[in-house]
Amino acid sequence: MNSKQRAYLKGLAMNIEPIFQVGKSSITPEYTEAIREAFNKKELIKLSVLKNCMDDPREIATVLADRTGSEVVQVIGKKIVLYKANKDNPKILLPR
Repeated sequence: MNSKQRAYLKGLAMNIEPIFQVGKSSITPEYTEAIREAFNKKELIKLSVLKNCMDDPREIATVLADRTGSEVVQVIGKKIVLYKANKDNPKILLPR
């Protein structure tokens, strides 16, 4: 993903609310599976890391991206944005 595509996705992510929260138990296999299933419906997902989670948000984003096959768009404070293109029915067309 190049910088122009990343900037486009950041702009789209500004208007969406977090649909997942990472809490004290951090990343469990069930949590990872729920995110993987969410990528079947949405291509852009925002997560928030709660205050009681002691893990670093950047580290959480990297691990989730590896486990779900997605890409980290941005990590700002305790907010994480992940992107995974839907191969069958893409809804977001990235600029070249």
